[in-house]
This record gives sequence, structure tokens and C-alpha cells, in this order.
Amino acid sequence: MSNTATIEINGKKYEMPILTGTENEIAIDISSFRSQSGVITLDQGYKNTGSCESEITFLDGEKGILRYRGYSIEELAEKASFLEVCYLLIFGELPNKVQLEKFHNDIREQSIVADDMKKILDGFPQSAHPMGVLSSLTSALVAFNPSSVQVSSEEAMYKAIVKILGKFPVLVAWTHRKRLGYPYEYGDEDLGYVENIAKMMFKKPNKEYKSNPVVIDALDKLLILHADHEQNCSTSTVRIVGSSHAGLFASLAAGISALWGPLHGGANQAVIEMLEAIKEDGGDTKKYMGKAKDKDDPFRLMGFGHRVYKNFDPRAKIIKKSADEVLSSLGIVDPILDIAKGLEKEALEDPYFVDRKLYPNVDFYSGIIYRALNIPTEMFTVMFALGRLPGWIAQWREMRLKKEPIGRPRQLYQGYTHRPFKSVDDR
Repeated sequence: MSNTATIEINGKKYEMPILTGTENEIAIDISSFRSQSGVITLDQGYKNTGSCESEITFLDGEKGILRYRGYSIEELAEKASFLEVCYLLIFGELPNKVQLEKFHNDIREQSIVADDMKKILDGFPQSAHPMGVLSSLTSALVAFNPSSVQVSSEEAMYKAIVKILGKFPVLVAWTHRKRLGYPYEYGDEDLGYVENIAKMMFKKPNKEYKSNPVVIDALDKLLILHADHEQNCSTSTVRIVGSSHAGLFASLAAGISALWGPLHGGANQAVIEMLEAIKEDGGDTKKYMGKAKDKDDPFRLMGFGHRVYKNFDPRAKIIKKSADEVLSSLGIVDPILDIAKGLEKEALEDPYFVDRKLYPNVDFYSGIIYRALNIPTEMFTVMFALGRLPGWIAQWREMRLKKEPIGRPRQLYQGYTHRPFKSVDDR
């Protein structure tokens, strides 16, 4: 195959380099196209535009493949801890025992949040949406840590990374406890990273906290499955904000805001809201499966299919098992979750859904698990952000180390041409 592509406009030809990725993906490098031709390309939503060259995550939606730094998501979810995956995504390799222990100890040392942050948190009403609270608290970290990260210094970069990995789970837990009206909890540094997150979130003020290994394992897997997903909306936001040389915390706060949208991180919340609506209408799953198949019905079946995975969501296969184990371990009796299991069974057996590969996705099962753990629906996206944190950090770090230019998309102007100004009396 030729190593250039030819674009012809009005009889004039322009040669553009062809690049090949390590997984044999083909890309046309059009970075010099405008300077050569005066013409821009238009790709609304950037659905077919590569914004960067990255070594972090490979995703093939047609084949249902997801890999972090070359490791399959299936193997990582089965064999690795979330903290190992954090290290892998950010630094490129799985840590050895010494590296992992140091990483965890350094994170523990940074897990205290300035007490004045509680004053900021207290300023929010209890009804405030947790994603708005989390985004604000993450932005506020900049005020308490005003010095910018010297990206030329590995030591400075490392300190910033362990600092946010230490403090972010505290902000998540406090956001959760604010919603419930509980006192803020710091957890226990003798616990594992995910187990400590669970304690900070779930410990009741009048009870001793007892860890459930099935729950911890499910949370660990959920965080791993959400840790990165290539150049999605929030990740692209982190990179483009960081490209202005905004700091790590400010870039992460922007990513949280992008994740908040119902078309992105809010999908698992939408699943539970759909299930609650079905329950209010009598809980007839067959009726709603019929509505989903009716092209003229505006009803949408949330948590089935995926805009990236055209075959199946590999993460859903992994977390389905954990969802079943959590429900069994906790002995949950909940009509909402019964409806969910009914929809799952019908979708996996109904030829309409099977033929169209509309299988339950990771949002469907994560919503079930969070519901079973009594996590409020509004907190679901916060849990997503907690899992996505290492991916955002890795993408920000990669972008800064590669000295990528500031993001500045073009546009095709469709407004008025030049027109003369009229005074207010003549308008």
C-alpha cells in the first residue's frame, strides 16, 4: 500500500502521509492540509478524527477488544488489583512488589485533605448533585496546591499523581456522606486502596465497619473496567484543557464536568431511572421490551448496546458475574433489581435483540451493583469518575510529556456575510 494519500480539490492534488498504528489501524495525517490547500476538514463530534497518537489504551469496537497498555481487560480484571492497573496506565508497566508497595505508601501519605475543604463542602445544600460537588472540590484542590506541576521533573510529576490518587477517594467519600447526612470519614491507612474507599463511604457512625470481600472484589473490578476507554468525551476534555498547560487538578475537574453528561457517565444512572419508571408502570418487562422494538415509540432501553462496541461490551461479560455474586451475597430483595434481571433474560433470548447485538452493557450491570450497595443513583457517575481517574491522569501525563500543541479545532462558518452596522433608530 502507498504510504501517502492523495486528496484532489479543483484539479490540484495534495499528498498526505499515511500512518499505521501498532494494531494496524490506518490514519491519514492531515495536520499540514490546511497550510497547503487553505481547506479544512469537517467532522462533527470528531467521530473519525484522531486527535493524538497514544500508547495507553487500544479499543476495537467491532471485535469487542479492550486493552490497557497491551494487557486484555479480561486478564487484568481477573488477576490485577485496581492500584496495579492505576500504575500500569500511568507509568506504562505493571509494578513489581517493591514499586507497588512504595506507590501505595506514597498515596497513603497524601490521603489527608485540608480541613478547610470541609467548609467548602458544608456550603453545598444536601440536595446538591454529587457530580457538581465533586467537580467543585477537585477544582478547589488547586487553591490548596497552587504550584503548577513541573512536567520536566519526574519527581514533581510523581508527587502530583500520588497526591490526587490519595485525596480524590476522600473527596468521593465525603461527597457520598454529605448526600446521606453522615459525618465525614477518613478511613484506615492499614487497609487496601479499594477496601479503604469502601470504609470511607459505607461506615455508619454508630456501627463498626465490616468489610465484605465479595463487595470489595466487585468494586475493584468495576474501577478497573472504567479506568480508561481511549479518547472519549471526558478524556478528550482532560487532554484539551491540559494542552493549554492548565494543571492536573484543573484538567481533571474539567473531565469530571464532561463525564456528568447523561450521554457519557450518566448512563448507569439512566438505567436505574428507567427501571424505576417501569416499576411505577406495573413492572411489565415484556411490555417495555415491545416498546423498545417499536420504531414509532420514543421509549429507549437504557443499558443495552453501546455506541462503540458493535458486537458486545467485553466489560459487561466480566461484571455480570460480579453483579450476580453481590446480589447473592447480600441477599438483596428489591423489585427494581428483579425487573433488571427480567429485562436481561429477555434481551439475551429475544431474537430481535440478539440479532442486533443489543446485549446488556457495563452501565447496566454497574447500575445493578451500585443499587445493591445502597449507593444513591446520583452518586453512580461519581463512582465512574473514581474509576476513570487513573486513565485521565495517564492521558494528561502522556499529552504533557509529548509536548502536544494546544487544542484548537477549526469550524465551517455558516453565518451572515459582512453587513453594515445600523444605528438603533434604523433597526
